[in-house]
Amino acid sequence: MFEPIVLGFAFIGFIIVLVILCDAFWEIAQGFFAHLIPQILPNNIGLDIKYGKWAVVTGSTDGIGKEYAKALAKYGLNIVLISRNLNKLNITSMEIEKEYNVQTKIIQADFSKGQVVFDRISNVLKDVDIGILVNNVGMQYEYPMYLDELPEATVWDIINVNIGTTTHMTKLVLPGMQKRKRGAIVNVSSSSELQPMPLLAIYAASKAYIKSFTEAIRMEYAKDNITIQHLFPLFVNTKMNAFSHRLQETSLFVPDAKTYAFNAVDTLGIVNHSTGYWAHGIQHFFIRLPPTWIRTKISELLTKSFRCDYFTKNRLKNE
Repeated sequence: MFEPIVLGFAFIGFIIVLVILCDAFWEIAQGFFAHLIPQILPNNIGLDIKYGKWAVVTGSTDGIGKEYAKALAKYGLNIVLISRNLNKLNITSMEIEKEYNVQTKIIQADFSKGQVVFDRISNVLKDVDIGILVNNVGMQYEYPMYLDELPEATVWDIINVNIGTTTHMTKLVLPGMQKRKRGAIVNVSSSSELQPMPLLAIYAASKAYIKSFTEAIRMEYAKDNITIQHLFPLFVNTKMNAFSHRLQETSLFVPDAKTYAFNAVDTLGIVNHSTGYWAHGIQHFFIRLPPTWIRTKISELLTKSFRCDYFTKNRLKNE
């Protein structure tokens, strides 16, 4: 009597395990193609030929954005640098032109101001053959904190910078890419998208938006031969993570921005969804194994420890 029921449950269990295994093996295969294939079979078609002669990089004077701009320049692309600090823009522009013998343009823009900055950006870019857009600019909490502690201005700055900028910049470049039937958009998210993150709630939620947005528009514009890549790095040694000394020490799993960016650019056009760095890919594989509620609890423990790091550093500084 119970045998058909037992067999039914066994069959369902088998299907569930099969799906999980297939998903795991697919992720391993993607990691292989993303990080090993470019080393074994280098792409002989340059990014400038494949996508266009100019790349636009937001948040391009520090960290991942600056190094990603340099990585693209190494491939021969001219670079439009967009960032808030004019002095840093000029310095980065001169560095890239001198080191890689390419052209650069600079646009000073404070994306926290919202929609008002995009008219000027649009006017500067209207005659530029944009082959690649890298939506890198992002804003993080000063340190992990509870929602009621977060200044009102910071709430809107994070939403405007992390969500508004990626959305508006993508919308701005798409018509030209559609017309030319080529182009690439790289949306830089974060591993914080993988689960809710207590004490970094708005930041993590903004990155979940980037993932959903990227996956949706990739399908919308597949017919136009536009590559739309989703990058989600884990921890990288940049000033964005300065609230914890543990994230300011370069290691195998916490690379510096240059190591990360030069790895990530090699995945462009090979995979649409990647951590961008092989060691992060290994971490991501194991992070995804537990259910969401466990990952969320682990995230809470992690952010609370980073919060302690921040207060400890400030206390020692003031002693």
